[in-house]
Amino acid sequence: MSGQLNLSFAHSWQAEILPARPAILPARHFVYPRSAEEVERGAMEVLVRPGSEVHLATEIRVPQNASSGRGPAQPFLATCALGFRDPAVPTGVWSAPGPSELCAVSGGYAYVIDTAAPEEFTMIEFRPVLEVRALIDEQLLLFIGHREIIAWGAKGQQWKTTKLSDEGITITSIENGVLHGTGWEMMTDKDRPFALDLRRGLLLG
Repeated sequence: MSGQLNLSFAHSWQAEILPARPAILPARHFVYPRSAEEVERGAMEVLVRPGSEVHLATEIRVPQNASSGRGPAQPFLATCALGFRDPAVPTGVWSAPGPSELCAVSGGYAYVIDTAAPEEFTMIEFRPVLEVRALIDEQLLLFIGHREIIAWGAKGQQWKTTKLSDEGITITSIENGVLHGTGWEMMTDKDRPFALDLRRGLLLG
């Protein structure tokens, strides 16, 4: 399976999306979610190598535990259940505001995985996530659904909006900590503009 790789945030891991599950599995193998019928139906396979910090300004990789004398953690395979076979929903790997966290999105199903403890993960509630946006200035990873937006920060989910649309959200601009967009209103059959405070996830005006 192919997918995009967005490494906007500094991160303490490397990842490779594999075309298929390896014939010989690595010693560490984790399935997300832990039990899912979808796992055998086109799951995304990601080989993750924890323990090397990427400095974005210079792209120099430094062993995470170099000062302590300990080597990096062993690689692991992340098998991420597929959501939808639809090119309209995202598939890929994103870095997150927390350096050890990796966000894997498989056909719109989004998993935030702690690469330092891969058994720890959160599955984003939207089924599916329609878009993922990395906001470096705000240190947020945005998950856009049909009706709402979730913001993920360095300490986990930071906020979730109220309903912004009856079906479909369009982001038109982001500036000065404010997200501008439109949401479709069923009663009027029109797109309604909104402005969102990215710090708190609250509507303005």
